[in-house]
Amino acid sequence: MKFETKVIHAGIKPDPSTGAIMTPIFQTSSYVQKKPGDHLGFQYARSQNPTRTILQENLAALENGKFGISFSSGMAAIDAVLRLLNPGDEVIATNDLYGGTYRLMTQVFENYGIKLHFIGLSDDIELKARINDKTRLLWIETPTNPMLNIIDIKKMVQCVNDQILVCVDNTFASPYLQNPLDLGADIVMHSATKYLGGHSDVIHGCLMLNDEDLAMKLYFIQNAVGAVPGPQDCFLILRGIKTLHVRMDRACENAAYIAEKLLNYEKINKVYFPGLASHDGHKLAAEQMKLFGAMISFDLKEDTMENAEKILSSTNLFSLAESLGGVESLLGHPATMTHGSIPRDERYKIGLTDSLIRLSVGIENKEDLWEDLRQAIES
Repeated sequence: MKFETKVIHAGIKPDPSTGAIMTPIFQTSSYVQKKPGDHLGFQYARSQNPTRTILQENLAALENGKFGISFSSGMAAIDAVLRLLNPGDEVIATNDLYGGTYRLMTQVFENYGIKLHFIGLSDDIELKARINDKTRLLWIETPTNPMLNIIDIKKMVQCVNDQILVCVDNTFASPYLQNPLDLGADIVMHSATKYLGGHSDVIHGCLMLNDEDLAMKLYFIQNAVGAVPGPQDCFLILRGIKTLHVRMDRACENAAYIAEKLLNYEKINKVYFPGLASHDGHKLAAEQMKLFGAMISFDLKEDTMENAEKILSSTNLFSLAESLGGVESLLGHPATMTHGSIPRDERYKIGLTDSLIRLSVGIENKEDLWEDLRQAIES
């Protein structure tokens, strides 16, 4: 099946008991057994739920994987991957990544003896230099959050040995634009709250992969830890996925239009968007992704938080809010919001300035969106 068909049909069939075209919400915590161990494949809703099972099959298909594993949030999905590690193991991660991931790694797992290395992954030189016999995980985001850097997944995979898992946070791209498993990654992670759900009404995370032994370990963690989504959440993600390709096409078109406008605007210092020919990762993004995404970051020539705050509080269509990937356009201030846990000196090393603003471009009219942003910049 082509992707546009997968989102609607992969792993999904009409309910056999009623013929319902939409997957039912199985709102139950337990299941009746004829005798101990004699059941219909479901025992307790933390372990299994029919709505979740169907969603997991659909998610796996979107990333061309064999296994999908759902969690109560993107952070719970990341936590599950990190629980595969043991004290003394080492992780190499891109130094430009979501602040919540950085916080989980440094303030939680570092306390349990996990050693972390945050480095630039623009080429393979530093990565090769950091790998040792204790390295167990390579964590990649691409495009990165919030600097929109593009990392060559295939090249990074070729640098590691069999003892090192490669996990790619594919949230910014979505499965419609990029499929890391096809490029050699072991695990793909999504905050499904974002583009997969697409309507800013549900929290969810997921992992997709091909290796059965690894999948069984992660299913065990899913059940043992219990950070599972409820059936209503799974239903909402299934509903959102059905329009993923349509939403992404429009959002990517809108983002490209706005990025070009920002590029030539006198008050703007730098625009970060891989669809621009001037972007360092433009050529790689064109090869690795179907489209260039709908996320844009930019900062100001007068680099102060106060100047950024004037813009953030002056838009009407762009809403100031956490998150991204919904049908509505959002803007945020990474330095004080999504990346507030990263020290200022560390932020500036990767270009995350005080005035940096991140846009999640939605599916509204692109001219209306630009006019809203333009008048806010002029405020």
